[in-house]
Amino acid sequence: MDYQRSFQELNMEISRANDYAEWAAIYQKLCFWELELDTLESNDLQDILDHQKAEANHQFSKFISSNYEDLVGGDSPLIMSHQMIEQLVLDKMPKEKTTLLVVIDNLRYDQWRVLQTHLSPFYKLQEEMICSSILPTATQYARNALFAGELPVHIKRLYPNLWKDDTDSGGKNQHEQELLRAQFAALEQDVSFSYHKTIRQEQGLKLASQLQNEANNDLCLVVYNFVDVISHAKTEMEIIKELASSDKAFRSLTSTWFQNSPLLDIIKRAQSLGFTLMITTDHGTINVRQPSKILGDRESSTNIRYKTGKRLNTEDKNLYTVSNPEDIGLPKINLSSSFTFATEDRYLIYPTNYNHFVNFYKNTYQHGGVSLEEMLIPFAVLSPK
Repeated sequence: MDYQRSFQELNMEISRANDYAEWAAIYQKLCFWELELDTLESNDLQDILDHQKAEANHQFSKFISSNYEDLVGGDSPLIMSHQMIEQLVLDKMPKEKTTLLVVIDNLRYDQWRVLQTHLSPFYKLQEEMICSSILPTATQYARNALFAGELPVHIKRLYPNLWKDDTDSGGKNQHEQELLRAQFAALEQDVSFSYHKTIRQEQGLKLASQLQNEANNDLCLVVYNFVDVISHAKTEMEIIKELASSDKAFRSLTSTWFQNSPLLDIIKRAQSLGFTLMITTDHGTINVRQPSKILGDRESSTNIRYKTGKRLNTEDKNLYTVSNPEDIGLPKINLSSSFTFATEDRYLIYPTNYNHFVNFYKNTYQHGGVSLEEMLIPFAVLSPK
């Protein structure tokens, strides 16, 4: 009954929204109702909410396509990836205390709200806000921008040895510690910090057992990759496809993982040591359902939520195409490179073996494009109880 009462008001807000902060507020309300409706056995209202959220994503994608160049150019009321360390982390770090900053790759706002319930015995929420991932909403771009404090076009110019383009071989996020050190130096901030990338369980358990060694640092930064692993595994493994068949199931799987993960052990240990806790992410993810055919040359990128390369061509007018990547802070691989971003729940498929890849990727979680779920990301500050 509460949702039915707010349904029309939310529709009006969706139709009128013309400001990035308004879209953040709308997305928070949609997530609130998703979590509330998760408790009901009937899916009738969930179907209505799904349609409302789809309409919100449709309008949001039009807003981003029309305004993103200005937003990333400095007109955004939301703090963006490359501004988060300077404007949030450094600004909110307490003096004389260690801060544990956890960057959970691929963590959506609704998943953060689920994790928050498990943190409440140990940490009190001081502040929560919505930030914006840059485009592409992919680790290579958004997380490097987070650590460098620069847009990708500037990272490539300033630190060419620390940047790799889409078409380069090898890992694209191998220099996050160096980029963060460079950002602190550029800001003339004397911050003692450690950096930990946790991919395997034993790495998390080791960090939890040795966390007292971080007490002399200003900042202990942990990149945790498990949510990203769930998302990518859904494409490859049938059992994960069943366990994360919907957003509700995805949230449930995230909750179960977190309750039994070394990350919760790390956070419990941080609480006992009196560390301030900050949690954020580089980007979110979306369940894709609508295939969109796109043409490109052999060197075009492989991500199915965005493409970059020469001679990209599509008949889908709903995609967001940027002919000069530097206009939105992205480097060119060559002089004629452009970017095309999937919007809403679309995914981009090349004509070769089209039907095979349409079926392979349908109803999987992907990131890199334009949607509420991918772009509007959480940042939270918590104090130990």
